[in-house]
Amino acid sequence: MVRQAGALLLAALVTSRGLFAQGAVDSPAADSTVVDLRGAPAITPADQLKVLLHPVEIRYVQQESVLLPATGSIKGLYVNAWAFGSPKLWQLVRLADETEINAFVVDVKDDTGCLLYPSAVPTAQQIGANQCVRAKDARARLDSLHAHGIYPIARIVVAKDPLLAERKPQWSVKDRDTGGVWRDRINIAWVDAYNDSVWIYAAQLAQEAARMGFAEVQFDYVRFPDEPRERMATAIFPAHRSGETQREAVRRHIGLLRDRLKPLAVPVTFDIFGLTASATGDLGIGQVWEDFASVADVVLPMVYPSHYYRGAFGFAWPNGQPYRVVRSALNDALQRSRPLPGSAEIRPFLQAFTLGRRLPRYTPFEIREQIRAVEDLGITSWVLWNPRSVYQRAALRPKHASPPPAPRELSTASGGR
Repeated sequence: MVRQAGALLLAALVTSRGLFAQGAVDSPAADSTVVDLRGAPAITPADQLKVLLHPVEIRYVQQESVLLPATGSIKGLYVNAWAFGSPKLWQLVRLADETEINAFVVDVKDDTGCLLYPSAVPTAQQIGANQCVRAKDARARLDSLHAHGIYPIARIVVAKDPLLAERKPQWSVKDRDTGGVWRDRINIAWVDAYNDSVWIYAAQLAQEAARMGFAEVQFDYVRFPDEPRERMATAIFPAHRSGETQREAVRRHIGLLRDRLKPLAVPVTFDIFGLTASATGDLGIGQVWEDFASVADVVLPMVYPSHYYRGAFGFAWPNGQPYRVVRSALNDALQRSRPLPGSAEIRPFLQAFTLGRRLPRYTPFEIREQIRAVEDLGITSWVLWNPRSVYQRAALRPKHASPPPAPRELSTASGGR
């Protein structure tokens, strides 16, 4: 599939959330954002990456389009903005060169409101988003991804944007009791997801990212806050239209994002809670599976086993059942998408981090079990999520490994429902 990008391709001369979580992920501080590829203790020294792939002499060639990986399947890693802007990026590039990885999901706007690179979008300039840029040489780094055959995906966080909420309080969720900006339980300000301007800002950043050379745009936090009822009781949404539900607001605005990006012919994709595929209603955040699956090019359910409540799918401790939880969740997603004409591709986010105080730790085994569940259902694409962009090489197949066996039939014994 060819996606027009109009980007300069660089040819080298040589070659993270919140609902129902059973614990808390430590926020990655700037100085702790390491791309540690050492993996589990069982990994031998020969498996470790010891040499950084440094940038080399380059020349520019004109490229008219950006291609999906030749396999048509995405095997991706989430790369936070700190990792992308640091020398550690070259370790991840080397990892992709040598394993099945062929795509990076890169933060263009993260959940602080800061940007990957200086933006020409007026709102970004007005709120000072260009003052907290993570990678001033982002264009050269992006071109390096193209040169290595890595499919670059721009991740843009929408509603969880404390910078925008505080610099443009008229766009924020308001606190009924204080009259000021409302904050969640960890003191983070959110913007009002009913407000058209919030979504237009996200669309403008996405258009800019596509023109820069990102081959796909992925929107996250396309929802209302997932806070306890007592905290939400004080939240006021100034842009709320009379009679419009949260679900209707989200559905209307994901359509806006799709329409704004359509002229650029880039895939428009959305990250959503994994539980959306299994739940009735909108989870109190405005997300309903069918609304996304009928609009998006790709839907990325975040089916992290650690984020499912006790008893989900009949498992007392879902975090200890990586294969069965992922398979059960994605089976629900497939069942709900089947009746929809032209429904979106399903490309799950998988857990590559350890969460909570109770075992198991997520080693290469637990990660591969999730991938096995994906493949057993006939889904060919996935993305690994680690908030610090720390990945274990032993969890990944070598670049030219044999393909996995054909998917097995669903059965309750192997985790299907």
